[in-house]
Amino acid sequence: MKGMGCERGDAIFEPLIMGLFHKLFEKKEMESKSEIPDDNPSQEEDWDFYFSNVDELIGSFYIDLGLAKIAPLVDRPNLVWVSVNMNNPREDGLSSNEEFNTLSAIEDRLQEFILCKHNSTYAGRLTTDGRRDFYFYMGDTTLYDKTISESMVAFPNYTFDFGIKKDNQWEQYFNFMYPNPRQFQSIQNRRVIDNLEKNGDPLTKARQVDHWIYFKTDSDRTDLIKKIEPLKFDIVSGDEKTSFGDFPYQLHISRIDKVDLDSIDDYVLDLWQFANECNGDYDGWETSVEKE
Repeated sequence: MKGMGCERGDAIFEPLIMGLFHKLFEKKEMESKSEIPDDNPSQEEDWDFYFSNVDELIGSFYIDLGLAKIAPLVDRPNLVWVSVNMNNPREDGLSSNEEFNTLSAIEDRLQEFILCKHNSTYAGRLTTDGRRDFYFYMGDTTLYDKTISESMVAFPNYTFDFGIKKDNQWEQYFNFMYPNPRQFQSIQNRRVIDNLEKNGDPLTKARQVDHWIYFKTDSDRTDLIKKIEPLKFDIVSGDEKTSFGDFPYQLHISRIDKVDLDSIDDYVLDLWQFANECNGDYDGWETSVEKE
């Protein structure tokens, strides 16, 4: 435990941590998501988005991260995708505000038809190069093409394509859709910032930001301390040993910093990279809610 709530001037100190040992994030719905009942009651959905390079173009993934805990599902070995061409994409190939409602309706209707008629799971979507691709993992594929066509009848002004392939190990989900570790860290950063804003923080004030990193050996911890010396972090605690399995050596550092997303990603991703280079595990950051 890193402390309970307490007063600090006019600010409310609330631990806002993320990482391997601290799970505080509530689910975040970005853009639209259908409320079709999940036919996998054991799965806790965890929808989020991130940007990535797709064939040298910008792409936006919207994915159920929670599926990683239960995939691959042996009774759903078939990857089915539906690719819808947008009519008014932005210049960078992503979706525009003008098409938001229609694209949301297409997504909802595809889920309604496919999930109701087939043993399937909606894994997420990719928006890039003027199109939006929807990905489903399906068991029974009988007349799946008819199901898709019937769904898209409601949108005669949109052209689309679809396909199917065997993907027993869900490689499309894990190797293409799922964020890499660095992208996942950025997602976690944004979730903490979202929590700050929900608590009334305008993110305008610089404030103390604490970080925790864990190591397998004390020498790895020492290497990281030397590596970050030019960054002027304060060493709050650099000699503690914990009971955290393979990473028992803890390093707690802090610095006065801004906490907007660009600033957070700038120094947190550096710390994350340095920790990896020193065989460490960056466990997350914590700060206070600062209200105007």
